[in-house]
Amino acid sequence: MAASSPEEVHELFTRYFSAGDLEALMSLYEPGATMLPRPGPAVTGAAGIRDVMTGFFSLKPQLDLKLKKAVHAGDIALLFSVWTLKGTDPAGGAVEMAGVTSDVVRRQPDGTWLFVIDIPNGAEAAND
Repeated sequence: MAASSPEEVHELFTRYFSAGDLEALMSLYEPGATMLPRPGPAVTGAAGIRDVMTGFFSLKPQLDLKLKKAVHAGDIALLFSVWTLKGTDPAGGAVEMAGVTSDVVRRQPDGTWLFVIDIPNGAEAAND
């Protein structure tokens, strides 16, 4: 399923991420999209983003992502959402993370919306 609005990108991201559906999750990114995971350097392209997501999926995560604001400018939108992630590390320990996103999505020629820039930790990433 493709996102028909900027806001739906985060709805689908939550659904696919929590289901552990890597292929569906990757379908939400433009081929040349960039992600700035934390910790770590920015990655560009499907292979780099896939590697980051595979690491998260090893935690068997459940994600709660709530959209706070969407700023539209024509075919581009900036999304701000708060998120919490709960999972289990390889040793069986509980993992909890939280943050505020700053994500850029773009309308595609077919009218769907995809990630161009994914910054799970938003403005905090500027401090790295």
